[in-house]
Amino acid sequence: MNVAHNKLHGLDRDRVLAVVAPVLRAHQVDGVELLWRTDRGVWVLELTVERSGSRIPGEGITIELCSEISRDLSAALDVADVMPAHYRLEVGSPGLDRALYSAMDYVRFAGQNAKLKLHAPLSGQHVLTGVLHGLDEEGRVLVETDRGEESIEFAAIESARLVFEWNKSAGARAGKSITTNRRAAGRGRSARRPQRSR
Repeated sequence: MNVAHNKLHGLDRDRVLAVVAPVLRAHQVDGVELLWRTDRGVWVLELTVERSGSRIPGEGITIELCSEISRDLSAALDVADVMPAHYRLEVGSPGLDRALYSAMDYVRFAGQNAKLKLHAPLSGQHVLTGVLHGLDEEGRVLVETDRGEESIEFAAIESARLVFEWNKSAGARAGKSITTNRRAAGRGRSARRPQRSR
């Protein structure tokens, strides 16, 4: 159980991932994103998680689970002393517009709508929207667009994410998250903030 995408500039990436991995295993979730960023001048460590193999983004990821992961990860980061400054920890699901990072994401979410941004235009278009059909025998991504099925080299895709349609998924739940303010180990702890959903 690892993190599909991480952006940890300014942190010791290997040490942080080594702390996160056993927490993910303990809670039987996969990491989708682990981001170190700023939000209005405050450092934020943002972790999004999902149940392995789930075809519905956020399925099985509850506020209670996020709270448990946040608690355990906060303690583990404190013990490892890998955080350089006061920060806020956010744990949640990737949401219904989950980003697609690996080739197998296109297989896993086959049948769902997605938007793909390409490095170079295909038939004059940099952005394609359509229904994912998985991969062909050569590993190219198959997308059914309004012009028919397109076959796209995985390396040609700059970024992609699922597109949620309310009319097809009435009642679906948006992603959940919880936020905790933290200080680097050895510098004291700030009070936990209330749970929130987003």
